[in-house]
Amino acid sequence: MAERWTVVCPCCEATLIIDAQTGAIISHEEKSRPLASFEEMARELEKQKQRREQIFQQELGSLRERERVLEEKFREAMKRAEKRGEEPPLNPLDLD
Repeated sequence: MAERWTVVCPCCEATLIIDAQTGAIISHEEKSRPLASFEEMARELEKQKQRREQIFQQELGSLRERERVLEEKFREAMKRAEKRGEEPPLNPLDLD
């Protein structure tokens, strides 16, 4: 019977060595990746920067929209309050 199993992860292609009796992982080795060129890394950083800026602009726009909606709802509530007049609301306990 084998004392150790060698398993390759289907997702990340890492190599795992597992103890057959306990099921514990003895070692883990990630698949080596080729190093990217400086130009490729610079392009990737620029893409990430553009993505961050795009997300920031979306969030800023949604914040402005939310602010506008809340202001509109506040104005409507003020109009309803003014229409009701100065009389206090009815207390249900006073109806007895």
